[in-house]
Amino acid sequence: MDFLKIPDRTLRPRSYGLTSVIDFGTPIGELKHILTDYSHIIDIAKIGIGSAYVTPNLENKISLYKESGIKPYCGGTFFEKCYYQKKIPEYLKFLRQLGINWIEISNGTLDIPLQERLNFITQLKNDFHIIAEVGSKDADKDMQVSEWRKEIILLLEAGCDYVITEGRESGTSGIYEKNGAIKPGLIRELTNTVDDKKIIFEAPTSKQQMYFIREVGPNVNLGNVKLNDVLVLEAQRCGLRSETFYMEDQYANYLNPTSSN
Repeated sequence: MDFLKIPDRTLRPRSYGLTSVIDFGTPIGELKHILTDYSHIIDIAKIGIGSAYVTPNLENKISLYKESGIKPYCGGTFFEKCYYQKKIPEYLKFLRQLGINWIEISNGTLDIPLQERLNFITQLKNDFHIIAEVGSKDADKDMQVSEWRKEIILLLEAGCDYVITEGRESGTSGIYEKNGAIKPGLIRELTNTVDDKKIIFEAPTSKQQMYFIREVGPNVNLGNVKLNDVLVLEAQRCGLRSETFYMEDQYANYLNPTSSN
């Protein structure tokens, strides 16, 4: 349908305007049904936390995502567990055997020094697409805005494809307060000083997603989206919900609709 005026959306394969979902063990049968209808509005799929290590039919799940044009990767907690147990070589072999060519370098649970993370990126960027994460899952740890900005810039310069801003699956840490409230000053500073097309904002709730759509635009990169929420999110991006109703006026010439980037 094309009779409504709505904000232009990037087209797959997208380099921004990404919807990155989180998979916490969606059964293969259910996943097939979801992807049959909605794969065109999903770009990346994270196998949440370290669950890939115990997921049944993992090879089939990874293949299904890839066949649907979706980039699968394992949650950063898996990487951190392997780092903690000194099993990174085994982890890399595991990813290669599955045909996963995206890897998350994170420090959400462990305090892995920035220089070590940068070294990992330098070592792996020729073999993997890299997503790095900034921020802690510990809601009591509060980074200065300048630290967020510095880390994001250094991670991107080292060779990351994207940087994720930590928000947890609950949306209660990192870029959020304990009660789920967004830290608007932090977000404005990042979007004003760093290329937001290279940032994936973790936004698990509809309220948080709508904030980023209004603040950054309909083609903001959003992560930790629940599989069952992707259609509602796409409607929000297109101004088809009350809270984003006037998006097409604000972003009338946001993007040439024939562009994929």
